[in-house]
Amino acid sequence: MVMKGKKGLIVGVANNKSIAYGIAKACKEQGAEIAFTFMNEQIEKRVRPIAEEFGSSYVYELDVSRPEHFTALRESLQKDFGEIDFIVHSVAFAPKDALDGEFVNTPKSAFNIAMEISVFSLIELTQALLPIISSQGSILTLSYLGSVKHVAHYNVMGVAKAALESTVRYLAFDLGKKGIRVNAISAGPIRTLAASGIGDFRFILKWNEANAPLRKNVTIQEVGNSAMYLLSDLSSGVSGEIHYVDGGYNIMGMCAVEEVDGKATMVWDTLQ
Repeated sequence: MVMKGKKGLIVGVANNKSIAYGIAKACKEQGAEIAFTFMNEQIEKRVRPIAEEFGSSYVYELDVSRPEHFTALRESLQKDFGEIDFIVHSVAFAPKDALDGEFVNTPKSAFNIAMEISVFSLIELTQALLPIISSQGSILTLSYLGSVKHVAHYNVMGVAKAALESTVRYLAFDLGKKGIRVNAISAGPIRTLAASGIGDFRFILKWNEANAPLRKNVTIQEVGNSAMYLLSDLSSGVSGEIHYVDGGYNIMGMCAVEEVDGKATMVWDTLQ
């Protein structure tokens, strides 16, 4: 069990379909002790049963838009654990209307919200918990291909994820001198609560499956296993990386085609 004796915090579990849940499961199966956070009472009702499922009584309130919550979180973790070995940051948000239409029409308020919740929350979380992260600790966040490529209906969130990936690199440099690693996983599309806000998401799933080299969409279990590797000592020489878990979709330079009646036809057309 490669994570036996490790203690960590997972921020952003929404339900048992979320990527953060897959990460928690993989870490628990390898022996980790896990604490969870919830944003509000509605989310708390979902998180506490998940914590119980993983044998954890450590559940803390954290609304990343409220600075005082970060201080309270550190104090609670220090009291309950002393120090922690890993952090999973699975937090992102943008107003739904900023994910539709043309990006050029993005309101400033929506841009600021997306950046604060999706990006600065990682910085603020790191700042708050740095005093209690072990010297061989690991921090992991979640990104998506829309950070480096145009993805329909992703708009301002793509810009936020680009900033998040840059944040990973700068944090990795700063924290490297302390022996702390910072990485991100860029997961393929998965049917989660967060993904429900993205337009045409069913089609995106079909498109990814048709064009990824592995001809499939990834699962939260597959992302969870990769995350467990990055959070464990198995990846002790890895920091500042954006690790793709998307069936290989990110390597593709053009869409897949099929021959129909002697003519090359885009798989896109057959998915309509």
